Amino acid sequence: MLRLYYAPGTCALATHIALEEAGAPYEAVLVDFRSQSQRSAEYLAVNPKGRVPALVTESGTLTETPALLCFVAQRFPNAELAPLDDPFALAQVQEFNSYLCATVHVAHAHGRRGTRWADDAAAIEAMQRKVPSTMTECFELIEHKLVKGPWVMGDRYTICDPYLFTIASWIEGDGVDTTKVPRIMEHRRRMLARPAVQKAVAAEGTQIP
Repeated sequence: MLRLYYAPGTCALATHIALEEAGAPYEAVLVDFRSQSQRSAEYLAVNPKGRVPALVTESGTLTETPALLCFVAQRFPNAELAPLDDPFALAQVQEFNSYLCATVHVAHAHGRRGTRWADDAAAIEAMQRKVPSTMTECFELIEHKLVKGPWVMGDRYTICDPYLFTIASWIEGDGVDTTKVPRIMEHRRRMLARPAVQKAVAAEGTQIP
């Protein structure tokens, strides 16, 4: 059985949803950030990065959300969570998820994890002030250029959708004017209507605006 290590309010929710969508046998294990469990020797033995998500598989442990999502899609192909038979379309899925991981999530983290990049209090405050504009820029690009239809890739639901849903659940807290991104908001509502999403959100106790 797969084992997903997660913490509420993190990008682990995307993989949690994908596992539910795939009908995968898995166990969800809470990593309590309030007690700094992510830095415990026990958890660092699972994921030396000290972050979530981590997915323990039959072959070993995986980290980083794009990798976990791709693994779920390939491990459970009957769920049709990615265009596995089309190399270019699959690369587009990876392209979108990589953007969320490498750019959007990092812009978000500047508001809450500034100490990763600076020690100076003024520099950290400057990064925090920048978050509303950088996150707005990211989501306006997604809104106008990257989302292709009712789902990220068009008419077909893919592993891009739980990832976008997860990060889009943070944008009010990041100071984004949601009236500027109506398609993103409609996507979030559409996601919340899916039973797999409802189950994962409830299991984590995540508050979706």
